[in-house]
Amino acid sequence: MENYTSLIRLRMSAHDAHYAGNLVDGSKMLHLFGDVATELLIRSDGDEGLFVAYDSVEFLAPVHAGDYIEASGRIVSMGKTSRKMVFEARKVIASAGLASQPSAADVLETAQVVCRASGTCVVPVTCQRRAP
Repeated sequence: MENYTSLIRLRMSAHDAHYAGNLVDGSKMLHLFGDVATELLIRSDGDEGLFVAYDSVEFLAPVHAGDYIEASGRIVSMGKTSRKMVFEARKVIASAGLASQPSAADVLETAQVVCRASGTCVVPVTCQRRAP
């Protein structure tokens, strides 16, 4: 099995904030993991496939509007049609949270893991354009 990995980095916007204090809904991390999974399946099989289940999801730290999140994933096992994946989201830049300077942000010396998950995707045999 080849070592397929994917990485997405983006800034959480005010539009992503769903709760008081500009807190971003945890489902946004799962949305990012879905995008990572899609890239992994295209790289491994030449097709987007389907995300069928999360085995585990851990929300480990809050994410706020203005934070930069790096979401990564990799395929850890491949069956005939199933692809088991693991994901991690890390905060690499944090909004400084200054009322007097709302655009201020701090680069984190060490990235903070905010979410981890594992799940399974399926690529039907008829859609696989590359051999697993």
